[in-house]
Amino acid sequence: MAAHRATVDGVALAYIEDGAGHGGPPVLCVHGLTRNARDFDSVIATLKPHRRVIAVDVAGRGDSGWLADPTRYNYAVYTQQLLTLLDQLKVDQVDWIGTSMGGLIGMMVAATAPQRIRRFVINDIGPFIPKAALARIAGYIGVSHVWPTIEAAEAHYRKNSAPFGPLTDAQWRHLTETSVRPATGATGFVPAYDPALADAFKAVEPADVDLWSMWAEIRQPILVLRGADSDLLLKPTALGMVARGDVTLREFAGVGHAPALLAADQLDAISRFLST
Repeated sequence: MAAHRATVDGVALAYIEDGAGHGGPPVLCVHGLTRNARDFDSVIATLKPHRRVIAVDVAGRGDSGWLADPTRYNYAVYTQQLLTLLDQLKVDQVDWIGTSMGGLIGMMVAATAPQRIRRFVINDIGPFIPKAALARIAGYIGVSHVWPTIEAAEAHYRKNSAPFGPLTDAQWRHLTETSVRPATGATGFVPAYDPALADAFKAVEPADVDLWSMWAEIRQPILVLRGADSDLLLKPTALGMVARGDVTLREFAGVGHAPALLAADQLDAISRFLST
């Protein structure tokens, strides 16, 4: 995988890419709220024999720059920055894979700039998000962490990211190593995202989020991936999404929010959907 940076809207956005690029439009992978592009390493490895795959660090995450004004950590800004990045890369259309936040950003693009997305994989998010799940997220994103060792960080992720699914020891270590950065001015490790994200997220009082009117504007073929135990994408919401037509639902037992896209059955579902 090759690592790149592009200046978009005054901030450096980091992205990684790989792949042959002859089996369809590029695939754009967009991660969840506090995650980063490395969540898609296995997706890239699976798709790269036939597709150009780009995985981006949204502003404030991973290797991307932090926003000077924390109030700009919002979906309107993310959406515009990612579309501008695609413009800079001279990519007119993509197949979009979005986990949680990345799925919501993709929904906004699909509804407002439909020509930019050919096929759409939505990983464990939908047009209705219960406030209880948002309150849970606000609780963990607002906690400051400094782990003295990578082992201590891994113990944290094994506990707090258990809903990602039953991962192997190697997968947990990889997830941990790509989720942290060295602490500034201290020994140890901290999460690889701007702490100001917590302030931006908590500034909004948790309430049910209803985006069904936006969903009604989306026409692309869609694959919805759902952890069977997910508290963010409830089963009735997923079934309501399928009722639109041209929407395929795949559920994964023993997984909550969100499927980590590391298991063979998850990767196979994505590969098959994007190959059609």
